[in-house]
This record gives sequence, structure tokens and C-alpha cells, in this order.
Amino acid sequence: MNQTSNYKLTIISPIFNEEGNINRLSETLSEYIKSTTNNSICVLFVNDCSSDNSLHLIKNECNKNNNFFYISLEKRCGLSGAIKAGFENTFSPLVGYIDADLQTTPKDFDLLIPYTNDYPLVLGIRANRKDSKWKNFQSKFANGFRKMFTHDGATDTGCPLKIMHTSYAKRIPLFTGMHRFFPALILLQEGGKFKEVPVRHFPRIAGVSKYNFMNRFFGPLKDCFVYRWMKKRYINYSIKESNIND
Repeated sequence: MNQTSNYKLTIISPIFNEEGNINRLSETLSEYIKSTTNNSICVLFVNDCSSDNSLHLIKNECNKNNNFFYISLEKRCGLSGAIKAGFENTFSPLVGYIDADLQTTPKDFDLLIPYTNDYPLVLGIRANRKDSKWKNFQSKFANGFRKMFTHDGATDTGCPLKIMHTSYAKRIPLFTGMHRFFPALILLQEGGKFKEVPVRHFPRIAGVSKYNFMNRFFGPLKDCFVYRWMKKRYINYSIKESNIND
């Protein structure tokens, strides 16, 4: 049995060469789980074929904490692939997502959780971003370009703090750059809607960002065309009756 089914919320954290952040990430997540009134929370680390010491550190943290689990991918799949692998291996009703660099805090999941009864996707908006002016400009430009293509109305799809209904998350189609389109992809589903909530943002203090102008602009540009192609062909279905669970 997948152990995440024993919890209400599974927090996914994709990891690629984040050895400088693993211990701090683990400590912060552990403190959050202990302090929150909702004590049915676990963590699923997804090691995206790291070439540094990340996997060893992840295993050590999982051995020390009964609420921590991990999967390690055989080959590198990128952020979207790692997130999707986390979705597919989560069986709690809710699934959350946070980056390993801790530029957002897990404590702000408590700001998102109250809206999960009414919205299949609740995502943060980074208030008072602590990135450089150049990085903020790149993100704002990419967000504006994506909104022009998708018309999803989302403010900050790049915010690495989100919670979804796991049933919706599992139906999200996998493609490179998928993580930038969560609101648009949720809207494609029957009953899909989302809520945005301001959350705190912090500077990165360890590790190196995996993004630059090239993959912030040209990657999303290509992915926008993929989304437009897929949107016209997306299939929704509902089961009228069945005896599969009899």
C-alpha cells in the first residue's frame, strides 16, 4: 500500500542537485508538520537524478522522519516530469508542491488549505518578491506572454507553492513546461477552477537557480503552442455507472 494514502496532504518537493538545501528543507518541513493543527501531512521528495549528494541526504532525512518518503527517478525528467511523478505516486486526497530552495515557506500552506474545499487548485502569489529586478522582469514578461495565450487569468503561475486535489493533479497531461500551466490545465477539467492567495517570498540562500532568460522565455513560448494544440483536443469524460467497485 502506498503510505501517502494514510495522510490528508502530501507535500511534493522535486530535487535536482540541491545538496546545500536538503537539511534546511527537511528541518523546515518537519517543524511545519509538528506545528500545524492539521497533523495529517507527509512529504514526498522526488529526486530527479541528481548528480550531487542530494539522494544520500534525502535517504538520511527519510530514515529520521516517519512522515518523509522519497522516490528517485532513473533518468532526469526535468521539473515537470518530477512533479508529475510525484502526483502519480501520491494517494492522499490533497497534494502540495514546494521548491527545495525554500524561497517560499511551508508555513504558508496554512493560508492555502482553507480554500481547498471549494477549489481543486489553490496557488500562491509571491508578494514582495526577493529576486533581482532582472529576474522579476523575466518572470513578469513570461507570465504575461502565457496569459495572452491561455486566457487563464492567473497572476503568478511560477510561484512554487500550490495545493491541488490529487484526483485533478493525476489527470493533468504531462509535457515539458507543464508546471507553468497548472491553472490553465485545471480549467480544462470538469469543474476546474482555482484560487490565488498572497504568500511570502524569500531570497535563495543556497544552491543555484536552474533558470535563465533563455529557458524562462523560449521554453514557455514553445510550451504555449503545445497547450493551444492540446486544449482543442482535450477530452473530458464521466462514468455514468459501473460495477468495478462492487
